[in-house]
Amino acid sequence: MDNQKLKNIHLIAIGGSIMHNLALALHQKGLNITGSDDEIFEPAKSRLAKAGLLPEQEGWFPEKVSANLDAVIVGMHAREDNPELQKALAMGLPVYSFPEFIYEQSQNKQRIVIGGSHGKTSITSIIMHVLKYHKRSFDYAVGAQLEGFENMVKLTEDAPIIIIEGDEYLSSPIHRVPKFHLYRHHIGVISGISWDHINVFPDADMYRKQFRIFSEQTPKAGTLIYNQDDETVLHVCVPRNPDVKYIGYSIHEHQIHNGITYLATKKEDIPLQVFGEHNLRNISAAKEVCKQIGIKGTAFYEALATFKGAARRLELITGNNNSQIYKDFAHAPSKVKATTDALKQQFPKRSLVACLELHTFSSLNKEFLPQYKGALDAADLPLVYFNPKTLEHKRMPAITEQDILSNFNNPRIKVFTDSILLADYLKSLEWEDQNLLLMSSGTYNNMNLTELGQSIIKA
Repeated sequence: MDNQKLKNIHLIAIGGSIMHNLALALHQKGLNITGSDDEIFEPAKSRLAKAGLLPEQEGWFPEKVSANLDAVIVGMHAREDNPELQKALAMGLPVYSFPEFIYEQSQNKQRIVIGGSHGKTSITSIIMHVLKYHKRSFDYAVGAQLEGFENMVKLTEDAPIIIIEGDEYLSSPIHRVPKFHLYRHHIGVISGISWDHINVFPDADMYRKQFRIFSEQTPKAGTLIYNQDDETVLHVCVPRNPDVKYIGYSIHEHQIHNGITYLATKKEDIPLQVFGEHNLRNISAAKEVCKQIGIKGTAFYEALATFKGAARRLELITGNNNSQIYKDFAHAPSKVKATTDALKQQFPKRSLVACLELHTFSSLNKEFLPQYKGALDAADLPLVYFNPKTLEHKRMPAITEQDILSNFNNPRIKVFTDSILLADYLKSLEWEDQNLLLMSSGTYNNMNLTELGQSIIKA
């Protein structure tokens, strides 16, 4: 694809989290961008409207697809029979999935792709923060809003490298392969492997295979950086290619004092604004990546001290001297366990109320629920919430309180199916020397978590 000839691009499913950021990035490059979607939520709606890119009507309109388009980009939210997609294919227009387009736009760059069932957003965020701190030129594509970055996608002509969060989910309705297979990395990271996306990968072996493929895609003179504490990762990343550099990483040496984690370095201890063993591994992974692109340890730690974390990753909602409330995007079993353990270890003298919303297809699937065994065991008061209407919407069989208690293998869990009752229960608790952790990839049925936190704790 000749970038000089790109003028008119149409995005099918423009309202997606990463797709609307791509639309904004291309608009900022001066290209003519159009798009469609059958539902667009905040913040995408406001951001697209501000840029003049919000479709006049929600829905699919084949008349938007015409011969003057230089490319059509289709998001995973669209279906295979989407009328705009079908027309574009019938006309022979260039049709790309998001990862295919990013690859086309970055063929002359060094591509750094961060993969893994968990931790990839945080690792990507740390790398981007360090590069920005040291005024390095780079492009990126990441799945979470980061402080100091307006958009989640940046594509330029002159940046020598691109940092990509490598999602293992499918690329598009017509190209059903994992996104991270299509970026063709020079430097790859595998942060951890824990079976997820049961609707696409019905068994753990099939899921693991996708990471093996990614590992084996590492090119001659390329680098693969991997979590050496994860047995599945070790199995996948067995050094097979003598022309590839394999680098294992582990938890960074550290100490915790009064709720603050300090990294141990050769010169001094560095206080962090993030915490948890999973984040200490993420820091080690990011440090190895930065080392490969010329950022030495001292420079890395200097930048890291100002890193506040990615949005919704152990994000502090509110707190006072003896109680704090955090929200986290954790939803997969390994993420839930890591986040719950992290908060308990950081504040061992405080009680921990950990509340998980089951929202994804996998988490609401009876066949997958056993994966959550022990995930909330570190909490003094474990809570699980799910909305029965979500199961109806996803056309899934109902689950019961007993399903949750038996599969989590934790009789202490309290189960809620009404978000109002959940909020009232949390407000009724005594919050002296007690923290609250709210975990979900959803919204607790549109609950305002900030207002909830402020009503619980008078900061």
